[in-house]
Amino acid sequence: MKRSYQIVRKNGRGKLSRSDEHQVRIFFTENGQALLPLVGLIEQSKLAVDDLIEVAGRSVIETVLRMSVENLTGPSHPGKEGREVLRHGSQPGVVSLSNRRLRVSKPRLRRKGVGRGGEVEVPAYAAMQDDGALGERMLSILMKGVSTRNYEGVIGEMADSVGVGKSSVSRRFVEAGKVELTRLLERRFDDVDLLIIYLDGQEFAGHHVIAAVGVDAAGCKHVLGLYAGATENGTVVKALLTDLVERGVRPGRKRLFVIDGSKALRQAIDAVYGSQNPVQRCRIHKVRNVMDHLPEELKDQVKNVMRAAYRLDAGEGMKKLKNQAKWLEDEYPSAAASLLEGLEETFTVNRLGLPPTLRRCLCTTNLIESPHSGVRMRTRRVSRWRDEEMVLYWAASAWSDTQKSFRRIQGYQDLWVLKSVLDKDFTEDRVVQERKVG
Repeated sequence: MKRSYQIVRKNGRGKLSRSDEHQVRIFFTENGQALLPLVGLIEQSKLAVDDLIEVAGRSVIETVLRMSVENLTGPSHPGKEGREVLRHGSQPGVVSLSNRRLRVSKPRLRRKGVGRGGEVEVPAYAAMQDDGALGERMLSILMKGVSTRNYEGVIGEMADSVGVGKSSVSRRFVEAGKVELTRLLERRFDDVDLLIIYLDGQEFAGHHVIAAVGVDAAGCKHVLGLYAGATENGTVVKALLTDLVERGVRPGRKRLFVIDGSKALRQAIDAVYGSQNPVQRCRIHKVRNVMDHLPEELKDQVKNVMRAAYRLDAGEGMKKLKNQAKWLEDEYPSAAASLLEGLEETFTVNRLGLPPTLRRCLCTTNLIESPHSGVRMRTRRVSRWRDEEMVLYWAASAWSDTQKSFRRIQGYQDLWVLKSVLDKDFTEDRVVQERKVG
């Protein structure tokens, strides 16, 4: 027994011709009973419209619209009497999908015996008009690394889709980016016991953004804030820290700060949170800075010495590096000076007596550098950064998306040791201050 097939052809650009679209529409109309359950699901907002469009395209949506009409008017029979709601032709309509808006042919309905103003909504079409999450969904697509220039190609080849132009996507992204930035910069941390604060900067085509990430007593990470500017800019860094204070990260407890080595960062921490807070300089940044002053043939040797010294107790490790600096001093004085600069603060975690499980993630800014790579991945296709505001929108959106995959820091089970040290030192400092006052 031979089966009959409905054959449709695509034009040269991979799209259905109008005549073939008409054939698909007729097919679904004649076999519409299979779609009846979908009508109820859509009208009750239980089925995502995108799930439907992936199965059969725009023709299915238009068929569902007509079937929704039949629920109100019954089957189409010319001259049928006794109906309160009548069909009144069709008109262009737009259906909002998760990542685009699709132009469709929408049936019209009117209430019998009513003139102008007697229009009746098609239930399924009304259910498809929820456009509230469109900006957020577009933002999610952009964060996967798709620029507005390539957006039309990503969402599928539908020639008469609307609202997918470059300028439209950019506008919607800016709107969503503003919301994301505001949400990120207005979060409060009054009830979060932050033990560690990481501070590091990132560059976007000449524009700098400083990011602050905190770790609480349970080892969970929190994006604390973003600020336009470089870590070497003392005014900007101080403004960022002052903003954190206003949002609940107050100087009322001692914390460990992990920074990239900027002197401006160090001074701002002292000014805003006090000099009693321990500061750990990033060892990766320190090694990189020293290597910049050495010839290639010496880099591996000095790098190995530095890494070995960092594994020792603070006193012994510092002694080894001072000897290394003395050896470099004659021929490479700039490398020696770089090695000795801030030396004590590269051994802070050793001096606190923390277990090796914690030292690994507390002696570098890798915790904040890793999300930076996620931010770079999500913004790699942006070819033109107009201003700092645009940079902040992108950075905030990328950080917001990246933090969804945050895990607790390595060695979080031993954070009680750090908390105990910080609480003990803070109590002792307070006693000393009270005695001075007395």
